Amino acid sequence: MENPSWIEKLRQRWNVKNVWQVVVILVVFACTGFTVLFLKKPLLNWLAGEEGNSTLATVLYYIFILPLYNILLLGYGFLFGQFAFFWAFEKRFMERFFSVFRRHK
Repeated sequence: MENPSWIEKLRQRWNVKNVWQVVVILVVFACTGFTVLFLKKPLLNWLAGEEGNSTLATVLYYIFILPLYNILLLGYGFLFGQFAFFWAFEKRFMERFFSVFRRHK
C-alpha cells in the first residue's frame, strides 16, 4: 500500500472534498501572509515611529498585526470561496487562544 502524499494528508486533516480545495486554501494562506508582510513595516512605522523602539514595535505587532492577519484570512477566504473553512479555522484558533486565559477548575 502506498503512503498518501502530503497534499492528501492535508485534505484528510482539513476534511475537505478534493485536492483543488487544499490548493486554494494554501493560496489563501500565502496571500494573507504576503499581505501582512507588505503591511507590517508601514503600519509599525506609523504606530511606533521610524526609529521605533524594538520592544514597542514587538508589542504593537502582536496587538495590531495578528488580529489583522485573522481578518485578512477571512477576507481572502471569502474571495476564494473558502469562507466556511476559514470561519471554522478561526473559531478553533480563537478557542485555543482564549483557553489559555481561562481558569482551569
